[in-house]
Amino acid sequence: MGIFDSVFGKKEGTKKERKELPWIQLESIAQLETIVERSKYKPQVIYKHSSTCGISRMVLNMFTESYDMDLDIDLYFLTIQHHRDVSNTIEDKFEVRHESPQLLVIKKGEVVFHTSHGAISDTDFTKYL
Repeated sequence: MGIFDSVFGKKEGTKKERKELPWIQLESIAQLETIVERSKYKPQVIYKHSSTCGISRMVLNMFTESYDMDLDIDLYFLTIQHHRDVSNTIEDKFEVRHESPQLLVIKKGEVVFHTSHGAISDTDFTKYL
């Protein structure tokens, strides 16, 4: 056991299995119309992520760990560096100022809840579903 292991408490054999969320990649503006249409029948959630931001990575990990796999929603993942046009259209279409990381809940064509940064992991967004 190395010095860092003893200081930081590394434990053998306790590697946590990584949870895989049912992400739908959000890659086109056309998908936003599908999201609006589907939101009439089923809540839609958009998670906007910055691939160059440490805070965004940390919040994504916390969101992933706390996510309830039994939720009946469509969960969209947008990497803003790859699809900035989609991010800009979300801002215009739903009248929600861009931030990242950011979580939006859409029902009946409207954003009923949105939050960003650390508040994503601090908020029970499921009460807006």
